[in-house]
Amino acid sequence: MPTTALLQAHFFNISGVFTDDFPGNPPTPFNYTGKPPTNMGTMKGTRLYRLAYNSTVQLVLQDTGIITPENHPVHLHGFNFFVVGRGVGNFNPKKDPKKFNLVDPVERNTVGVPSGGWTAIRFRADNPGVWFMHCHLEIHTTWGLKMAFVVDNGKGPNESVLPPPSDLPTC
Repeated sequence: MPTTALLQAHFFNISGVFTDDFPGNPPTPFNYTGKPPTNMGTMKGTRLYRLAYNSTVQLVLQDTGIITPENHPVHLHGFNFFVVGRGVGNFNPKKDPKKFNLVDPVERNTVGVPSGGWTAIRFRADNPGVWFMHCHLEIHTTWGLKMAFVVDNGKGPNESVLPPPSDLPTC
């Protein structure tokens, strides 16, 4: 078990607990809904993706054919987001954004990524701290279908992570 929580490491600037080099794009692109590669070169580590305060974030959540295509209910802590697009097959970054609903998208904090398909979401990173995103199927979370964002503090008086309470239990 870890001895230091991610939020504590972020707040107190403790090194060695996590890195902020989670990739912004898949490091090894492949046909996500086709036959998976034989070796994905998985690694262990706690890698977070750093977001500037108040930045607009777009994520495309892509289901894969690894093991079996399956619907994934993905939940983001700390934010509501807008579901701007959804489709089957591999997301096409040239064609699919043209079909995004930017007028009246649904607002959620959990969304289903369709089996063999993708879902695109957008949110504003206006809640500083460390925020977990994961599949709501518990076994998938234990298998690694999870990640975390670290949102930097803003410049205003109410745009910073509050200090942890003095009686916060240790990990």
